[in-house]
Amino acid sequence: MESRRLIYLDNNSTTPCDPRVVETMVPYFFEKHGNAASRSHQFGWEAEDAVDYAREQISKLIGADEKEIIFTSGATESNNLALKGVFEMYAKKGNHIITLETEHKAILDACKYLEKHGAEVTYLKVEEDGLIDTAKLEAAIKPNTVLVSVMWANNETGVIQPMREIAQICEKHGVLFHSDATQAVGKIITHPREIGIHLMSFTAHKMYGPKGVGALYVSRKNPRVKVTAQMDGGGHERGMRSGTLNVPGIVGFGKAAEIAMQEMASDAARLSKLRDHLETELSKMEETKVNGNVNSRMPHVCNISFKHVEGEGLMMTFNQNVAVSSGSACTSASLEPSYVLVAMGLGDDLAHSSIRFSLGRFTTEKEVDDAIELVRNGVNHMRELSPIWEMYKDGVDLTKIEWSAH
Repeated sequence: MESRRLIYLDNNSTTPCDPRVVETMVPYFFEKHGNAASRSHQFGWEAEDAVDYAREQISKLIGADEKEIIFTSGATESNNLALKGVFEMYAKKGNHIITLETEHKAILDACKYLEKHGAEVTYLKVEEDGLIDTAKLEAAIKPNTVLVSVMWANNETGVIQPMREIAQICEKHGVLFHSDATQAVGKIITHPREIGIHLMSFTAHKMYGPKGVGALYVSRKNPRVKVTAQMDGGGHERGMRSGTLNVPGIVGFGKAAEIAMQEMASDAARLSKLRDHLETELSKMEETKVNGNVNSRMPHVCNISFKHVEGEGLMMTFNQNVAVSSGSACTSASLEPSYVLVAMGLGDDLAHSSIRFSLGRFTTEKEVDDAIELVRNGVNHMRELSPIWEMYKDGVDLTKIEWSAH
């Protein structure tokens, strides 16, 4: 048991680069090393062609025009460019932004920044299953609302929001709609134009591409959306994002998008079976709870709370063997319970005892079976050591206990 390689079930934090992606990137580090903005020689033209081709591959994946793809350093930058860029560009129209309490920190922190610069932000609560009540969203729209930003799929629970309904509400009220689709693009069909999304952020490293390269989709017609650049310089990316393009990264991103188009459906079918198996087996244990709406979620994600077990401690029991996470990768360094689960109404105890399993293209059936066994053993071990579990087993109503601070 000890010598086996680590089982990776943390694909929502990042995915391994597909070998086919790596192979496509390699020439652009040395033989074809040109700067895509060098218009005076062969090396530059080659790089520019490669970037154009990748832009086309990515635009096909999301059903957009290639001119609507702005390359960035990743989804965090795309989110910042979308929110700050729209806020500045449409300042005359209004200063009100609506988002969710369960958004990624890249959205929440950008909103906090904008509040310091005159924005009024409404952070909507979600229902217990993690979904937004669209009536509450519509009720929050005011005459000065310029933007609604709602993630397509949640990074911790995999819950997929009702994007089309939200888009219809935004259209009805003449408000721009942005989505952080980082967890969805390349795994399920995400066509912003068809749905009615005007700006959409995503990244390569969540879809088997390289880290450090992302994109922002910006609608060019009906409506034509503009964002103020947040990075000034040589006017690259149609003036919206200056900076020398990461050509190898973009080439890899393009290849990852092309592979996703071909394999997304079969990946999803295989992974949802594996995920359901994992969930069914782990749910056989006493006092477990699957978090988030199980009918509207990503095919490869499940988030489970193991009552009366501390999630971080539980992970210690098997993290030599299984890589998973509690909370999102970006905030997992803090010992606070997951703010996403707390926003869904889970008590601190359940939020603290949750583990996110996110499977991926390279996850095998055997790995899932091994993980089930390791997690099960870990939970049983933690519960054996827990006086709270003993009290629960003895029929003590834990909600009635008053814990002394001393």
